[in-house]
Amino acid sequence: MSKITFEVCVDNIEGAMNAVNNGADRLELCDALGIGGTTPSAGLMQRAAKLGKPIYAMIRPRGGDFIFNFEDMDVMLHDIDTCRKYGMAGIVIGITHENGALDTQKLKRLIDHAEGMGVTLHRAFDVTPDTSEALEIAIELGIERILTSGQKETAIEGAFNIKSVIEKAAGRISIMPCSKINPPNLENLFKIFKTGEVHSSCRTMVGSPYTENAPSMAPGDDFSRHITDPVKVRAIRDYLASLGD
Repeated sequence: MSKITFEVCVDNIEGAMNAVNNGADRLELCDALGIGGTTPSAGLMQRAAKLGKPIYAMIRPRGGDFIFNFEDMDVMLHDIDTCRKYGMAGIVIGITHENGALDTQKLKRLIDHAEGMGVTLHRAFDVTPDTSEALEIAIELGIERILTSGQKETAIEGAFNIKSVIEKAAGRISIMPCSKINPPNLENLFKIFKTGEVHSSCRTMVGSPYTENAPSMAPGDDFSRHITDPVKVRAIRDYLASLGD
């Protein structure tokens, strides 16, 4: 098996460094992964670009659904300009109509504006009512890859749906599985299908020192946060490397 590209999704510079230092081939750069990811700041793009790995930046002006109006579009177009300024290799996008079908016209506008940069279709794909139709639209638009959990909460739950999409794609576009991927279930996924790219956030929740030092100032979990876990990154990288042995 040829080398599998390992993309790690991060939302801060510490996470980007943990990912790169432990074997990530590419970064997906976001803000606010807790709500599925939004557009990262210019400062984060600028700093992450120094790490020497290809970076695809999320272009999503808010959390929630993927239905964006023309004011949202204006924001996204300017965010693409920022991506270009700071050397992002590509963008990660997804726009749908209210029924979940891909909004081809708006997607094409973003893609045309990002000329010369790569494009990933994110999990907007997973809310489409007809994934076969969405697949063909993505291919026609010249999108490089589709990020999907097979229309399920996790990749392992959607594994056979992912397999179906890979078969229908027939090498015309990359299909990149995602959602709760770790070495044990990745091995199970690869018993069901083969793919050239894998995506994971490799996150672990950590508590805050505030909780111990000043408990009255740390109600609930307000100061806990997720980190990009270097152990999880390395474990996936090692597993993927073992496939070529």
